[in-house]
Amino acid sequence: QVQLVESGGGLVQAGGSLRLSCARSGSILSLYGMGWYRQAPGKQRELVASITSRGSTYADSVQGRFTISRDNARNTVTLQMNSLKPEDTAVYYCNTAPGVLFAWGQGTQVTVSS
Repeated sequence: QVQLVESGGGLVQAGGSLRLSCARSGSILSLYGMGWYRQAPGKQRELVASITSRGSTYADSVQGRFTISRDNARNTVTLQMNSLKPEDTAVYYCNTAPGVLFAWGQGTQVTVSS
């Protein structure tokens, strides 16, 4: 089964940066609105950033710190995360947005230490 593949997570200190990448073989991601979601322990999965033909939108909690972008040549969607906070700790997933069309990938763990 073709899956979304997220990468780039890791352990970082508060104030640090990470760059996440999302790929899916067999699909041209530029044809879809895409988003980055995250799920922290004990919490529901939430959409934190999305990019469509109309532009990019962000959750209030990440506005000004995260940037979503596409690399159409590589068929990937990236999430640049700066000024990370401990509350950003979560498993990060990508999928279509708005509305989820693909099966979820395994996600990539982001852990921010204080």
